Amino acid sequence: MAKVLMKGNEAIGAAAIKAGCKYFFGYPITPQNELPEFMSRELPKIGGAFVQAESEVAAINMIYGGAGTGARVMTSSSSPGIALKQEGISYIAGAELPCVIVNISRGGPGLGGIQPSQADYFMSTRGGGNGDYRHLCYAPATLQEAVDLTIEAFDVADQYRTPVIVIGDGMIGQMMEPVEFNEPTKRNLPEKTWATTGTEGKRKPNIINSLALDPAELEKHNIKLDNKYKEIEANETRYEMYKTEDAEIVFVAYGTTSRIVKNTIEALRAEGIKAGLIRPITLWPFPNKAFTEIPAAKALLTVEMSMGQMIDDVKIANEGRLPIHFYGRSGGMIPSPEEIGNKAKEVLGGVK
Repeated sequence: MAKVLMKGNEAIGAAAIKAGCKYFFGYPITPQNELPEFMSRELPKIGGAFVQAESEVAAINMIYGGAGTGARVMTSSSSPGIALKQEGISYIAGAELPCVIVNISRGGPGLGGIQPSQADYFMSTRGGGNGDYRHLCYAPATLQEAVDLTIEAFDVADQYRTPVIVIGDGMIGQMMEPVEFNEPTKRNLPEKTWATTGTEGKRKPNIINSLALDPAELEKHNIKLDNKYKEIEANETRYEMYKTEDAEIVFVAYGTTSRIVKNTIEALRAEGIKAGLIRPITLWPFPNKAFTEIPAAKALLTVEMSMGQMIDDVKIANEGRLPIHFYGRSGGMIPSPEEIGNKAKEVLGGVK
């Protein structure tokens, strides 16, 4: 298939339709607005429906209802809007409903600004709602990867009956790159026997619920969910290792920040400094195994467009083996390759 030049938000929308998404429920907020605009124009052409809800809270509860029918559904928003959806996401996780949630994130806290940011890491990887739940979180670094991961997210959501988040900062949403729409790897997806599609008098009604007043039953449900999350960790963790075989300093970065870091690595290697990169593609599950595959490393340098959130997971994965350092910009400020390189030289200068 020929590549098409597209803006990120629209490419993600086109990928969702390619994956079989028929229904979108959302609410406008910058910098993701082109995505719902695209869906409002394109979904009616395939017999689908776009609904602009009266709020983000309403939108995520519409997702609950739509997912309950077994349809492929999606919502999108940017950081404060995703924050408003957290209670609904917890309900969806508890009810074991598949859906895809896109976060084109912006600076915070609060209303913050509309520039790109990675400050939603905690919210996206810890589960911002109540209870013991997790959800897989993809972090694409290019528009092609955003397309591929969005398509795959629908299959993953169906396979595990779980919400899946695709997170990209404002640059992913607003930049333009050539993309193609590939078929995902075929998965053996289960039949949706749980869906509320009407009984036609042939079976008992399906009931979708996340309320369990009996504590023993609720604990049993939590154990079931935990086993599912362990299966996701075992099967769906993804990451990229870039020039780490001989690297003495290893960066850890994701999304568009990782692209900037790759430029830093080339510049450092031109000066004789061996640098490499661990790039998480799934923020959860986090790629702990990658940190055992850096034999020459003397130090780790986490780089984020935030005040430092992923560094907690880096510490867990590192298990005390190497010193960990951090460089970040926040509020919509984007780090330059030179800034990152200077920090790496500072770190190496202090390594014994």
